[in-house]
Amino acid sequence: IPGVKKQFDTVSYLLNREDVDTIYICTDSGREGEYIYRLVDQMAQVSANKKKLRVWIDSQTEEEIIRGIKEAKDLSAYDNLSASAYLRAKEDYLMGINFSRILTLRYGNSVSNYLGNKYQVISVGRVMTCVLGMVVRREREIREFVKTPFYRVLGKFSLEGRTFDGEWRVVEGSRYFQSPDLYKENGFKDRNRAEELKGILERESAVSMTNELSGSNGMAQQTAPAHQAVLEKIEKKKEKKNPPLLYNLAELQNDCSRMFKISPDETLRVVQELYEKKLVTYPRTDARVLSTAVAKEIS
Repeated sequence: IPGVKKQFDTVSYLLNREDVDTIYICTDSGREGEYIYRLVDQMAQVSANKKKLRVWIDSQTEEEIIRGIKEAKDLSAYDNLSASAYLRAKEDYLMGINFSRILTLRYGNSVSNYLGNKYQVISVGRVMTCVLGMVVRREREIREFVKTPFYRVLGKFSLEGRTFDGEWRVVEGSRYFQSPDLYKENGFKDRNRAEELKGILERESAVSMTNELSGSNGMAQQTAPAHQAVLEKIEKKKEKKNPPLLYNLAELQNDCSRMFKISPDETLRVVQELYEKKLVTYPRTDARVLSTAVAKEIS
């Protein structure tokens, strides 16, 4: 690639210098970092006789860099990671090139006519196409969703000087148990049915109240059906809730988009600036915990 040829030639020269017998590989500690060095090594045709040690660190502190150099392992210890990186790149290459060409030739004209463009390439990728499929399926579910209103019966209750709201739910033995009128166990499909239940509860409660007043005046009490709320049990328990994990980039971007309407790119730009000013830790990582070395750096 012409734009990076000068830099590549410099690195290639250093890797192949006769007075250099040991190479410390300090690319990013991960699959992509491993893949990048292996490509450079292969392209530069570095001699197999040179000793190649892999430095594996997760921060740029002096202490961590020194530790990584002291504990560097032979590059062969990371061959499996390298193989997985090659496999991923091969899959991206084969799927992207072949399917992008096929779909562009088959549907490119139709899409370009619809969009009013002269040409339209249809890009296919191992990740992007799967994610796009998930988005499309979800969008179809949203568009095809039909709202179903249902009606609940709520009431206010008092106990020992406290008031709280209660919700009617059907239970086994109820006149509405397994009734086709129910939408869920706590609601009716038809408002009239909910009003009917409300009327029944109000009438029976009124009859019960009348009987209680009659008994207090010395009059004979009549037996009448009454619905009385019964508090069956009170549970009190303590729970220990762990603090939330630290942000990784994806979670930070999600929250900034949801709460502040900031785009993921803008979030990354801002947090990168904060990182360069040493106000936050390294943002381009999936880790949501701090290593010992990073913890010491910020403490």
